[in-house]
Amino acid sequence: MMQSRRIDPLLLRAQEHEDAIARDLAERQRTLALHEQRLEELRRYADEYGNNGSAATSPAQLANHRAFLERLQSAVEQQRRTVDSSRRTVDVERARLLLASRDKQVLEQLAASYRAQERQVDERRSQREMDDLGARRMRALSIAANEGNH
Repeated sequence: MMQSRRIDPLLLRAQEHEDAIARDLAERQRTLALHEQRLEELRRYADEYGNNGSAATSPAQLANHRAFLERLQSAVEQQRRTVDSSRRTVDVERARLLLASRDKQVLEQLAASYRAQERQVDERRSQREMDDLGARRMRALSIAANEGNH
């Protein structure tokens, strides 16, 4: 079996691996976008709620307002940590995709090199066959010419 044919299953596996990682990356990016959207919504809500602090009429309402605002700020901070973690995950997946792509590219280059070598071997074989055929014809002509002279 030719070397280029032997590498084809490896190329197929490398492509499948790269595709799987690309799907994982796309999913991680969607998750990150959702987390970022939630963070923005929480920040907006916290800002709006924080700007409504003057509506409190009693000390109890003011205390409740501050406690809720603190919980909102805590939720914003937790969501920010979630976004940061999600970004790191996306970065890891992006690096994995880059490595998988490089691995596949190396295999593609190796397969191309094998195919080029196989083409050279085929071309040399074809040239040798043409040379042999030409030499046989020349011998046949030479023999025919010698028989014609006798």
